[in-house]
Amino acid sequence: MRAYWMVLLTVLLAACSSTPLEEQPPAGVEDRQPGGPGAQTQGVQPPGVGGVDLTGGKKPAASLLKDPNSILSKRSIYYDFDKFDVKEEYRSLVEAHAGYLRGNPGAKMLIQGNTDERGSREYNVALGQRRSEGVKKMMLLLGAREEQIESVSLGEEKPKSEGHDEPAWAQNRRSDILYQGEY
Repeated sequence: MRAYWMVLLTVLLAACSSTPLEEQPPAGVEDRQPGGPGAQTQGVQPPGVGGVDLTGGKKPAASLLKDPNSILSKRSIYYDFDKFDVKEEYRSLVEAHAGYLRGNPGAKMLIQGNTDERGSREYNVALGQRRSEGVKKMMLLLGAREEQIESVSLGEEKPKSEGHDEPAWAQNRRSDILYQGEY
């Protein structure tokens, strides 16, 4: 039995040896002349390309920033007098902007902290900085990257309302969110 396997193995190895095979001639190419009997030539027209919605019905990210129906079009966070913590009512706004930054790694934003006119210039600059930094820290905790966000204080220098009463001051105690290209 052992001899049988040895013979079989020898035959298989011999069949696998590198003897040159007969080369086949190359395949012929059919010679077709235009204008032969019944031949008609005409240009080929590519089919029209149909429009395809690759957004899944969603608007492009940049247009969401300006769409009045999108939370991303809202850009101001308001504060109580002498406070810099983000109120509960503005947390979803901050979360939405942080989500936008996470989904758009090339996007950059500037957060401007503002105050009303009460208080010294130095105090208001410091309070405005705490306001902008508070929003930035919240966005970083929600997944935005440090290099995407810059925070500055404008203090009382950029009022939204020129009045000198509580309704005007309430409009001026804010942080404004601006995206690259808007500042």
